[in-house]
Amino acid sequence: MSVLLPFHKTILEKIHDPATSELVLLARGLGLRRIVCKLLQIYDSPNNLVLLVNATQEEEAAIGEELGIMGCRNPGLRIVGFETGRKDRQDLYKKGGLVSITSQIFTVDMLSSDIPTHLITGIFVLHAERVTPTSAEAFIVRLYREKNKNGFLKAFSDQPEHITSGMSPLRTIMKELHLRTVHIFPRFHADIKESLDRKTPDIVELHQDMTEAMSEIHHAIVQCMTTTLSELKRANTMLDLDDLTIDNAYFRSFDMIVRRMLDPVWHKVGPRTKQLVSDLAALRRLLAYLLTYDALAFHAYLETLIASNTTAESGAARQHQSPWMLTDAAHTIFTYAKRRCYVMNPVPKAAKPKPADVIDLVDDDEAGWEVLDEMEAEAAGRRNAAGGTNADKGKGKAKETRKKWLPEGMEPVLEELPKWYLLADILHEIEEETIRLDPLLTSQSPGTTTALVMASSLHTCTLIKDFLSTMKADAPRGSQGRRMMEDKLRLYLWWKGKLSERRAEGKGPIALPKGKDHSAPAPPRPQDEAISEALKRKDRERQARAANRRRVRGGAPAAPVPSRDSAAGGQLGEVEIKKEADDIADFLSSQGVDLASEALAPEMQLFTMDDDFDAHYGLLAPAQTVLVRPYSDDTDDQVLQEIKPRFIVMYEPNLEFIRRIEVYRNSNAGLGVRVYFMMYKLSCEEGKYLTGLRREKESFERLIRERGSMLMPIFEERTSAAGDAIIKTISTRIAGGRKEISTEPARVIVDMREFRSSLPSLLHASGLMVLPVTLTVGDYILTPDICVERKSIPDLVSSFNSGRLYTQCELMSAHYKQPILLIEFEEHKSFSLEAVADVKSYAKSTKFSSKKKDPRSDNASSAAQSIQSKLVLLTLTFPRVRILWSSSPYATAEVFNDLKTNIAEPDPGKAVLVGAEEDPDAGAGVNAAAEELLRSLPGVTAKNVKHVMSRVGSVRELCELGLADVQDILGVEPGKACWEFVHRGERK
Repeated sequence: MSVLLPFHKTILEKIHDPATSELVLLARGLGLRRIVCKLLQIYDSPNNLVLLVNATQEEEAAIGEELGIMGCRNPGLRIVGFETGRKDRQDLYKKGGLVSITSQIFTVDMLSSDIPTHLITGIFVLHAERVTPTSAEAFIVRLYREKNKNGFLKAFSDQPEHITSGMSPLRTIMKELHLRTVHIFPRFHADIKESLDRKTPDIVELHQDMTEAMSEIHHAIVQCMTTTLSELKRANTMLDLDDLTIDNAYFRSFDMIVRRMLDPVWHKVGPRTKQLVSDLAALRRLLAYLLTYDALAFHAYLETLIASNTTAESGAARQHQSPWMLTDAAHTIFTYAKRRCYVMNPVPKAAKPKPADVIDLVDDDEAGWEVLDEMEAEAAGRRNAAGGTNADKGKGKAKETRKKWLPEGMEPVLEELPKWYLLADILHEIEEETIRLDPLLTSQSPGTTTALVMASSLHTCTLIKDFLSTMKADAPRGSQGRRMMEDKLRLYLWWKGKLSERRAEGKGPIALPKGKDHSAPAPPRPQDEAISEALKRKDRERQARAANRRRVRGGAPAAPVPSRDSAAGGQLGEVEIKKEADDIADFLSSQGVDLASEALAPEMQLFTMDDDFDAHYGLLAPAQTVLVRPYSDDTDDQVLQEIKPRFIVMYEPNLEFIRRIEVYRNSNAGLGVRVYFMMYKLSCEEGKYLTGLRREKESFERLIRERGSMLMPIFEERTSAAGDAIIKTISTRIAGGRKEISTEPARVIVDMREFRSSLPSLLHASGLMVLPVTLTVGDYILTPDICVERKSIPDLVSSFNSGRLYTQCELMSAHYKQPILLIEFEEHKSFSLEAVADVKSYAKSTKFSSKKKDPRSDNASSAAQSIQSKLVLLTLTFPRVRILWSSSPYATAEVFNDLKTNIAEPDPGKAVLVGAEEDPDAGAGVNAAAEELLRSLPGVTAKNVKHVMSRVGSVRELCELGLADVQDILGVEPGKACWEFVHRGERK
């Protein structure tokens, strides 16, 4: 159970009162989940109905577990998801207690009166920084305050950087949540500073120098980013791009900021600007990968970048290439990245064994061979005269132990990351310190000797575990992970061979597999029967081609011989990469399939969590255990409390985890904690850490200033729609302007699935009554005659590709007099069809792409023209379908109000039965999520979905049927498509 520190208690004293509603902003890493769990424990009672909104599945599980530890087990936190039926939800609400619910279900239940809104004790809103006028949380609060004025609402956030963009962002959030009080608790708050400075952990800062090659690459990447940024600003002088700096470019949110600035004019900017935006993201990833990937994986990623930059998806040459790849800095990046992995030496032709009794088809220049022999003899004489240095002995030893799978002329360098051997030294020091402290500690001493290593990503953790499991402790610094790097080199060579094969087959490049990582696909083993006849035939053809080339020189093994220019100058362009891949593929084919298959075969069986954990539990003492984990959210607090490590290694800097260690140290009296803080000196890692620290401090200062000068909103009571309805019924055609006695409020019938969008919220805000039901035909029913099918741009493209839109328009035309297709664009984005080219699903518009494409064709114009032509065909096929174009959901709400003026209101009962007359119970919403999942399967359409539901009891039952049974239900072709989609992942 987590211990509450003094500043936690201070915060709880301020916000625990059920009569107050407030917003709490807390710095990351200070235990926000701990405060939320304590508040939930306070309100845990059958007499209260407290709802938790906006929590992710991981957060729900962690909060429920924490509450169980704190004693809230009967019944504890109950989770309402899409699989929970309507009747079960109603019973759950009546029992009271703590309930975590998704925003979509909460909104539908309040509109349907399934939840007693007036009896809700209070609502907890997590991630308050995401609240906007169009968000589901704002809709929930509006519905909540209409019927419940006394319940509390407490919102929480630990992301102050997200509340600093726009005009008065804090005021906007408080206005949408109907709050008037905000509490701000940064790290420099007096109470927090006093609590955490009492006991500070012992921090050892280790600033590691990068290798010379890494420093050169790092400097070159930053230079490329600077050039790309300046080009972007110069190409868009009309936009305010002053915030785009190198310091901000280190963060992942930078890509989103750039795109948000350019979104309103995205259809106007040229392909060069779009290429620059994507280049910034690629360069930022390169900076991160340089410090986290091993040398071979980084080099392989660079090669895929080069291949994708020069060749389009269609196979033709790309018209708009990345400008940074043509600079001298890019040449530096490619050259040093290759030198970190291996060096290709030209193979002297005299070194090739000359077989006997072979007819030489080419006349050799005997004089040239004699000169080469003399030069080699002179060089050997000079080496012998020098007395044979250690380096020469080492070279001789290297030649003796040279791996048979290495291509001739390749000298592996295999540079290791400097942090690897620094981590090995740290763990050795921890081991010595553990031995020294062992006699001084008793069984009552707090903490364990388990070493906790924290890294930024799961990939880095896997790399660290591979290094530690294969490390040679007595090897010199820089070569302790030689065995692991050699395994990765074998994998790299296999991958290069595969690249050459795929290019010969006209296929695109593939990513470098992860090797022993179980998530990566392993190549087929030679003894496995999975090798198809086609693959065997390709191997035979490749070996035959290699044999034909060998006849020129008389049957010697074909080894990769790079050109003298590429070896001397180190140029690593597209031509060199292709040639190198072809040479390696030829070498692998000459060695047989066995070598390529061994590249991914694990040589040792490591203990993983996939094994039977109970069988291995307790075999390792805590002193011999090193736990490697990636940084996470507030779950890290629970991990620290459970493991209670005395030694923590921060492999990469992380601001919030440092604070978690401070809270952990002060929460455990008498526990000494030593933290090893590793950071590359003068790197983007250091810059990102310091910039993040400064950004958080500036964000809190800006929020504090805004709170001091903020105009508090005055909340007016929402007027009912009945008064407006009476005014609308006044007709001047009736003598004296007499009113018609019709006070029925204006209403819109909305399909359940549409509550993922923001339009229902805006319709409700405009004064319309929103009725959620499960519709078979259409998304919105405005009047008895008007049915609307709403499509966003990505949905429009996918609907055209799948043919779903044709079926939907057919059903609307059959059942309604005025069917409408609404095409809705996003707010703050270009109101133009030219933006369709950015939708990725558009690339799959046809089943078989044409082999010959005009490389000069413009993707944006062709995509827009294709959508336009399909819309024309749609209107020709369904003449009564009207197409509405809307620039944003706000414009859609206005159009809907205009369409409903002086027209009769729709009947929900009739709307549910439309399209489902053969089944009177259809649309009752028994399990809307399962029905939606069923509709998304190939072969299942709106016409046969009811038939499928009558034949099978659940989606699982359909998935367990055989091919013949599915075809019996759906038909031959649709049944085959559905069955293959469901069983595609199974090994055949």
